Amino acid sequence: MKIKNIIKKREWTIVKLCIIFWVFALILSCIALIIGQYHEHQHISFIESLYFVIMTMTTLGGDIILTSKIGRLYTIFLAITGLFIFFTLVFPLVLIPWMEKQIEGGLPTKASDELEDHIIICGYNEIVESLVNELEDLDIPFIVIDDNEHHIRTLHRDEIECLFGDPTDEDVLINSRICKAKLLIANCSDEKNANIILSAKERCDINIIAIVNDKNNTHYLKYAGANRVISPKALLGSFIGRKALAPLNDRIIGSTHFMTGLEIAEFPIYPCSPLLKKSLKELTIGKSTGANIVGIWKNGTLSLNPGSDEIIKRNSILLAVGNKEQLRKLKRLTH
Repeated sequence: MKIKNIIKKREWTIVKLCIIFWVFALILSCIALIIGQYHEHQHISFIESLYFVIMTMTTLGGDIILTSKIGRLYTIFLAITGLFIFFTLVFPLVLIPWMEKQIEGGLPTKASDELEDHIIICGYNEIVESLVNELEDLDIPFIVIDDNEHHIRTLHRDEIECLFGDPTDEDVLINSRICKAKLLIANCSDEKNANIILSAKERCDINIIAIVNDKNNTHYLKYAGANRVISPKALLGSFIGRKALAPLNDRIIGSTHFMTGLEIAEFPIYPCSPLLKKSLKELTIGKSTGANIVGIWKNGTLSLNPGSDEIIKRNSILLAVGNKEQLRKLKRLTH
């Protein structure tokens, strides 16, 4: 059981004990008040003494006034006790949680019962925003957990499956139907990710991908139970490095084998390339390199089987098929 849940249970145990103590103290106060007033020859019934104690402890006052010194000291004691109970117990442990719950009204706190074989994403940011769009396009079920009210309200408004709560909370993970999920992505701080992993592994043996901010914490997340740890900074650095070195060597990066001896690869057009502003008919790439242009990316749109009058521009990316040597020759022309 997590520390947070233990603290919550201890808080409510303290509240219950204090309420029991307060009830007994109230009864004893009434009895003491009756006995005290009896000795002062002021006969007060139990109901009247109960009325006096409650009105005094809630600082509302009343029409019963104790005139003796002991009676006035007793009145002061009841008033201070009432203020103490209200500001240390009732207000922080009862009223504030109730008010927070009312403010959180309308936010989803539980996944739908039909959700299964889904991906649980803990933490929402720019990386997850792109991932959410990709999962929606592929019709892969998922749910986003975040304790940021603005994020959840935005996702909920866009009709994206989401859940408001702390992803380190075991109850929140249960509400996300973690035992029915096939993958969990921990995308919070490294420390929070470790808690998420531990909480998830306590419930079921689910595959977990952790997004690490500091590569030095990779082994901690793996030790906690992550099946795979990914560093976006390292991936970005590797990607930038490959792009920076691409014009300086003949290696074909990112090619895909699809037939024996043949590969398909993309070639961005670099500034000062001899291919710029020329049509495929003028270039006769097939004759000079042996590679075949089967598509051209322009402005994010792929045009398959481009015509011979297609002009190559700076934002063009050629999709070519050929063997390694043919693709190397084409790559030299794109630089």
